[in-house]
Amino acid sequence: MMKLPAGACDTQIHVYGDAAKYPPRHRKPLYVPPPGQGTIERALEMHARLGFNRLCITQATIFGTDHSLLVDTLNALPNGKARGCGIVDASVSDRELARMHEAGVRGARFNFLSRFDLVPEIADFHRQLARIGELGWFAKLFCGPAELAEIEPELRKAKATFMFDHLCQAPFPGGLASPGMKRILALLREENFWMMLSNGDRNSAGYPWDDCIPFGRAFYEAAPDRCVWGSDWPHVWRWIRHQRDGYVEQAHDAKDELLLNLGLSYLPDEAAVRRVFVDNPARIFGFDPV
Repeated sequence: MMKLPAGACDTQIHVYGDAAKYPPRHRKPLYVPPPGQGTIERALEMHARLGFNRLCITQATIFGTDHSLLVDTLNALPNGKARGCGIVDASVSDRELARMHEAGVRGARFNFLSRFDLVPEIADFHRQLARIGELGWFAKLFCGPAELAEIEPELRKAKATFMFDHLCQAPFPGGLASPGMKRILALLREENFWMMLSNGDRNSAGYPWDDCIPFGRAFYEAAPDRCVWGSDWPHVWRWIRHQRDGYVEQAHDAKDELLLNLGLSYLPDEAAVRRVFVDNPARIFGFDPV
């Protein structure tokens, strides 16, 4: 694993705290965090080991629009180290948006995957895009090719900056020429679309995840100045599978060093590494230049 440049940013982690103080708010949470797991202290230990200096905390779906833990965590971290990405709908007041912005939130995540039970109505989606746009925030889109085919006309109507989450669930078996991949790439070549080069392992046929590398490289080539990387730590899908299936983690499964190496394998040279890990995150999250 190469040494990351100074100012490297992990653009998506989730954080969990004391369940008595920060309980799940979603009416049907997909998982229950194990006690003591997923804390900011553990995240910072992982970042120190891998060489990250900056981070973005993305609101976990189980908390819905209650951003108490996100705001408290951001406010407790050193100034200039962290940013946040929330979940915004009509229930979030203008006052709450201002509080989130003051703490360092710079984006809002819109989840179009039905299994999370958070799919926004299109009219409200446009209203929330307008609200966060006034603050200069970007909109993160958690969707796959099927959902993207449905919402693409709405995205093209909107005057917003969008970031695709997790390789936009790229269809690896279909290859680079699949209709879904062509749609993602066409949008990504437009100046207001970004890509998070994360979670390739989750849709892969299996370790060492070689099948996702051509897709990560294609996304970077389409938008070298609009790609970022995120670990998606602490990999809560493992908790979901454990609680559902009694799943036992394999020795190589979602180890952070291996996931970082996977992200690095998408990039052709050190200049690309700096773009994806330092310069691009600084632009989209408003960090000071390094």
